[in-house]
Amino acid sequence: MFKNIFYSIKNRLYRNMDDNDISLDELKEMQKEGAKIIDVRSEMEYKEGHIEGAINVPEYEFDTCFKRLNVRKDTIIVVYCLSGIRSKKAYLKLKKMGYNNIYNLYGGLEEY
Repeated sequence: MFKNIFYSIKNRLYRNMDDNDISLDELKEMQKEGAKIIDVRSEMEYKEGHIEGAINVPEYEFDTCFKRLNVRKDTIIVVYCLSGIRSKKAYLKLKKMGYNNIYNLYGGLEEY
C-alpha cells in the first residue's frame, strides 16, 4: 500500500520526459540494435543488480572511465541510474564530449 502511494506521489512530482529520454520498451529495442548500455550508479549499486549487458561507469568517475571504453561517437548509448538524475548528468557530459546518439532511461531502474 505504501509503495503504491509513494509511486503515485512520485509520478505527480517527477519531471516530464525530455526528447532524449526513452521508455523501457525503447531501451529493449535499442539493446537489440546493439546499443551500449551504461549504468552510472556506484559499483556497489551495480553489483546489487543491473540491466543485463550494462557496463558500470559511475557518474562520479565518468569523465575518466568512459574515455577508456573507446566508444565511437556514432554509437547508440543509453545511460541509466536508479531514478534518472545521475544519468541525466552523464548524458550532458557525453553531449559535451561530442556524442549525439545518447539516451537516458526515463525514471531509471525504479521504472525497470
